[in-house]
Amino acid sequence: MKPSPRPVRILSLTLLVVMLGYGMVFPVVPFYIEKFGAGGQELDWMVSAYALMQLIFAPLWGLLSDRFGRKPVIALGLLGYAAAMAWMGLADRFWMLFAARVLSGILSSATTPASMAYIGDHTSAFERSAAMGQLGAATGIGVVAGPLLGGLLSSQDLSTPFFIGAGLAGLSSLLVLRFLPEDRSIIQSQEKQPFSLHLAFLGLTFKPAGLILMLILIIAFALANFQGIIGLFAVDKFNISTQESGLLWVVIGVVLILGQGLLTGPLTRRLGEPVLIKAGLVGGAASFILIALSPAFIFLLPATALFTLNLALLGPTLNALMSRQGGNRQGALMGLNSMAASLGRVSGPLLAGQLYDLRWEFPFWSGALTMIIGALLAILCLKNSQQDAS
Repeated sequence: MKPSPRPVRILSLTLLVVMLGYGMVFPVVPFYIEKFGAGGQELDWMVSAYALMQLIFAPLWGLLSDRFGRKPVIALGLLGYAAAMAWMGLADRFWMLFAARVLSGILSSATTPASMAYIGDHTSAFERSAAMGQLGAATGIGVVAGPLLGGLLSSQDLSTPFFIGAGLAGLSSLLVLRFLPEDRSIIQSQEKQPFSLHLAFLGLTFKPAGLILMLILIIAFALANFQGIIGLFAVDKFNISTQESGLLWVVIGVVLILGQGLLTGPLTRRLGEPVLIKAGLVGGAASFILIALSPAFIFLLPATALFTLNLALLGPTLNALMSRQGGNRQGALMGLNSMAASLGRVSGPLLAGQLYDLRWEFPFWSGALTMIIGALLAILCLKNSQQDAS
């Protein structure tokens, strides 16, 4: 079954809008914090609370999408996210800003597991990695463009990025409700089964889903470790300029988008998902080592590009492999997928910061070790044969 291009485009736009809104906040929030008389601790609370809400609620949203359908969960998440963004724009106290950010974390966490579950429902195993790659590329564009757009939109009024983000999310929800088809047979099959939260955790106990979840956690941990420290590392070790720092992040963004959008599908069809996962983990570990050993900024750039390429290929491939284990519980398993990724994103920067204070290169050595462990797990437990899941 080849995926219909329109649903994939709609879902890609949905994740793009969510990540744009997520990224647009970053240039603005420090000024809001200062305006409300808060400080760095309050800023850390906001960042951590958003990630924690996604960690907690993604599995629940995935389970609800199994029960009531992907379309209503995605639309509800977008509408709620729009309301939360508008509330942030209207905030005139820190508690309002904080509460709105928490609400946006709760509701935005509905979009990713439900969207990936939709792809799992409506694509063949042969095309799934390519479709997941398109979702990943849209997410990458949002991550890269969000802060840039937020900085431009906030030049006249700090609240403008929030209202623009709210409007985009509201329009996307209408697009989902009007044009995204829903498969009623999937919902009807779920209505015949008991609605129980413990079903969401079956993937933790049965192979190979448990192994894939562990690899997703490792990849998210390694990527967050890298993203949280690479800019500071380049400044401290190589004394780079702001222009060179911008070039570094442009390289990361371009490689991430191209790798997920253009290369994931063809490479998966040629090599198979297990082989690509093993190669990506080994390549990611080697890239971490090259980053740690880079003697100059000119060597850091290709090492960073190589690392980003390996991670860009790993994410959609692992998501596609995970979706094969879901059966008619795609939403529950994709919710666990999002939870594992969120846990990695929360823990990665925390460890990286502690290690960086000991020695600049230590976060990259720890990242290499983490990916080597993941590669060994994959080599020992993942079969190389391509499965014929529908």
